[in-house]
Amino acid sequence: MVVEIEEGIETVDRVSEIESFLKEFRDESGRLKYRERIRVMILENRNDVEVDFGDIISFSPSLADFIINNPDKAFEMFSEAIKRVVELEYPEYLERYSTYVVRFRDVPHLVKIRDIRSTHIGKLISIEGIVVRSTPPKQRMVKAVFLHEPCGNEITVAVNSDVVEKPTLCPFCGKSTGFRLLEDRSEFEDFQRLVIQERPEEVPPGQLPRSIEADVRGSLVDTCRPGDRVNVVGVLRLRGQKSSRKAKTIYDVYIDVNNIIVSQRVLEEIEITKEDEERILELARDPMIRRKIISSIAPGIYGMWDIKEAIALLLFGGVPKVLPDGTRIRGDIHVLIIGDPGTAKSQLLQYVTRIAPRAIYTTGRGSTAAGLTAAVVRDKQTGEYYLEAGALVLADGGIACIDEIDKMREEDRVAIHEAMEQQTVSIAKAGIVARLNARTAILAAGNPKYGRYLPNRSISENVNLPPTILSRFDLIFVIRDTPSMERDRNLARHITLVHGAPEGVKPPIEPELLRKYIAYARKYVRPVLTEEARRLIEEFFVEMRKRSLEVPDAPIAITARQLEALIRLAEAHARMALRDKVTAEDAAEAIRLMKSMLESVGIDVESGEIDVDVIMTGKPKSQREKMLILEEIIRELAKEEGCAKVRAIVSRGKQRGLDERFIEEMLTKMKREGLIFEAKEGCYAFVL
Repeated sequence: MVVEIEEGIETVDRVSEIESFLKEFRDESGRLKYRERIRVMILENRNDVEVDFGDIISFSPSLADFIINNPDKAFEMFSEAIKRVVELEYPEYLERYSTYVVRFRDVPHLVKIRDIRSTHIGKLISIEGIVVRSTPPKQRMVKAVFLHEPCGNEITVAVNSDVVEKPTLCPFCGKSTGFRLLEDRSEFEDFQRLVIQERPEEVPPGQLPRSIEADVRGSLVDTCRPGDRVNVVGVLRLRGQKSSRKAKTIYDVYIDVNNIIVSQRVLEEIEITKEDEERILELARDPMIRRKIISSIAPGIYGMWDIKEAIALLLFGGVPKVLPDGTRIRGDIHVLIIGDPGTAKSQLLQYVTRIAPRAIYTTGRGSTAAGLTAAVVRDKQTGEYYLEAGALVLADGGIACIDEIDKMREEDRVAIHEAMEQQTVSIAKAGIVARLNARTAILAAGNPKYGRYLPNRSISENVNLPPTILSRFDLIFVIRDTPSMERDRNLARHITLVHGAPEGVKPPIEPELLRKYIAYARKYVRPVLTEEARRLIEEFFVEMRKRSLEVPDAPIAITARQLEALIRLAEAHARMALRDKVTAEDAAEAIRLMKSMLESVGIDVESGEIDVDVIMTGKPKSQREKMLILEEIIRELAKEEGCAKVRAIVSRGKQRGLDERFIEEMLTKMKREGLIFEAKEGCYAFVL
């Protein structure tokens, strides 16, 4: 029997111990767990076996300790032990692979990226984070075969660093020159380099997130992509020397990955204990639970009940669906808040960032298209291009709070179109074509274009946002700072109370418990529409559309996009009470919020009627009709005189009921959009 020495203490043969573990360990149902896994490995023609570290701890704590402290030796021993078991199961399989790989999961030695120190070098550790970069898969040489041309012999050299060194002497003839690398005879393995970054919610305030490189080999290559949240098990190593002539004193560390587990969308990073679950279920039994949740959102901000309710619905979200044909219907709710200066919009967004189980905060002025979606970056050392995930990709499965969305450049705003509806980010740059997940709810805030919101103008005229983005928001709210004696007194009293009390305003539900409540609801509760709720939503939709039929040339009051939003809002309302059915009460509340939005921002200010085109296209029906009249006038005048003079356009426009200000604004807009051009000063013609 082989005997090993560990720190002066004689121990049993580890290979035999590992072999016994693989042969004899049984799960709770009594099945031979790892014998079964090795059989599956043989059937699938693989050479790696996944081992749960908890099983090793229960089998032999000393073996578990040995693996943590001596991972390289442990990997060799597991390879030998797996070979022995394979020999029992299917001896012919040994000819296919020379080595076998063990992949550990649930390693208890979990280290934060921020806390990695020199004591961890050479140890088996586990880290959690987000993949922010990934190189394309490459082939790394593991065994180099050199031909010694003077004597014709071949020499095999194991490669353990990033550089292949030629042999110094030929073992056959003793000469030191004439070596040539034979690439076709050498051995290669798949290789990929990742950068793992701390999760945003773990970064201390005011500090930059830290990251670490991870080298992935073999079957683990291409198992994750930028934006994925991962648990990485591996050995912490020092990055090798480039030159043997000079020795460095300062080294970079990286993780040599043994296993990588991609977290699913469910919020696995929020730990919910048995006691937490009991408190959550007890809270859900309270008939006033929804009011308590809404009251607990930003308690330091006075009023805004509908906006806080919308934020609560956004935090819980609807249920995403994947149809049999692969079509995905989003469940995330997008909310836009437009308000006068000093109405606590940014404060609301900051609160959501703190309370949401997974959230990213960014501002429009400080965000580019690449920063929001994904960037293709060039490596300074190798010159290669790789993907780097942006804010919306990092917020996958959570919430992206975008403040000052109106301050974003127009070319940057276009980038969020796809993320809002399809919930993916597509990249086609520098030969890299990829699609990343961005399944995130967006809470955005912005200021009106003219400083304060003008009630006599439509939402699209008040906000510096294109209709293509406006139409993708499920709910849009306008906060107007209008003087009111009673409201102002209550507001002043509330603010002085918040500043006067050391602990501020105490919410009905503690923030930490509310955070866990939201995570629990998103993870386990998937409400389904009842017949009553379905009927109520259908009737509301049909009734709103009916108005367009009853009056000739009436504007369209609602579209299918708002219908889908109603279903999402109703599902989120049911989720707030941890109910698995969407009742008529949930549907009624969703309808109330939708009507409230349409009556405040979906109104054609000229006709006073609800016209969803104000949001969907930026032009209400009344304005579209006026534009058609204006186009007709320009065409008539251009046909008569070669081009239409402004004075003549205004004169004819007034005869047909058009306002002078409207004509001037539309001419400027049509010129900017390239529909007309100035043939000569003050004289316009259509672009052919």
